[in-house]
Amino acid sequence: SRSKGSSSRHYQLSDPAVSLFREYLRLRTVHPEPDYGAALRFLDRMALELKLPAKKVEVCPGRVVLIMTWLGSKPSLKSIVLNSHVDVVPVYQEHWKYDAFAAVKDDEGNIYGRGAQDMKCVTIQYIEAVRRLRARGTTLPRTVHFLFVPDEEVGGHAGMEMFVKHPEFTKLNIGFALDEGLANPGESYTVFYGERNPWWITVKCPGDPGHGSRFVENTAAEKLRRVINAFLDFRESERKRLNTGECFTLGDVTTVNMTKVNGGVAYNVVPAHMDVSFDMRIPPTVDLQDFEERIKRWCREAGEDVTYQFAQVGLPAIGFSPMNNTPILLHDHNEFLNERVFLRGIDVYECLVPALASVAPGPGEA
Repeated sequence: SRSKGSSSRHYQLSDPAVSLFREYLRLRTVHPEPDYGAALRFLDRMALELKLPAKKVEVCPGRVVLIMTWLGSKPSLKSIVLNSHVDVVPVYQEHWKYDAFAAVKDDEGNIYGRGAQDMKCVTIQYIEAVRRLRARGTTLPRTVHFLFVPDEEVGGHAGMEMFVKHPEFTKLNIGFALDEGLANPGESYTVFYGERNPWWITVKCPGDPGHGSRFVENTAAEKLRRVINAFLDFRESERKRLNTGECFTLGDVTTVNMTKVNGGVAYNVVPAHMDVSFDMRIPPTVDLQDFEERIKRWCREAGEDVTYQFAQVGLPAIGFSPMNNTPILLHDHNEFLNERVFLRGIDVYECLVPALASVAPGPGEA
């Protein structure tokens, strides 16, 4: 039977979680012709076993995102996403010691297969961790969504890139996401959080229209000027920090560049609205909620009804795959993961998922 506790375990060679991992590795979801049908049937079976609803969203012909949902006790709170991709990269079989899709386990417990590290291991670890939690009757405040996405290994253009524009993505109400990381040959786990965050933002300034021969009050242009000044004053302060700080690099400061201005229809017509767009790159040391509050303040100070919107989806996320004491072999020949490392990863998610789903409500949450 499956182990349900989170304490130390004596793993058996025939652990059902390992068997499931090997079964998933044998599915040939490999480019250029991934067998997504087989993967969807497998994941449908997992949803039935976990007693969780599953929804399929076809974002492009033949490209389906499967959403599995564990409803929280406070579903109005922002949700947690456990993201994984279904596809794997091609192999050069002549360089492998075993069939890359046979999921062979050697005498040391190393399981060989394309996707063993990238990232079918994480998919099964998510599933097995939630299986244990639900078997114990665990309830979580926040909803947890599994996302199983296609075509990540070829850029995600017919996968996640399309899904983020779909109404079903908006309905997920995502507050935080876990995605894949990398193995670490040492004892530690590696967590990836350090990329500068691109914010592409457009500020919309409405105003009173009128004839160009008059001093019209409350114009869009006046508000636009205040917005531009606020953003570019901040740009200058960050530039000075970069140039005068002894230890600063470009990755330590926020870059701001004004990239587009729109508005107006004729020389003699005061426009009813004007927009300005900025490209901002924010380092990971900056609190994003605080920074957005700064932008809100700039908009308020610019004048009545000044608003902003983001041109891209931006969500707090980390890249994490619990694989320590493991050589980095994603996309490489003889990709493998040891079964004991794999099983310890389930323990990690068994603790991590409820911790994330129990985070207290933040500003603006019910």
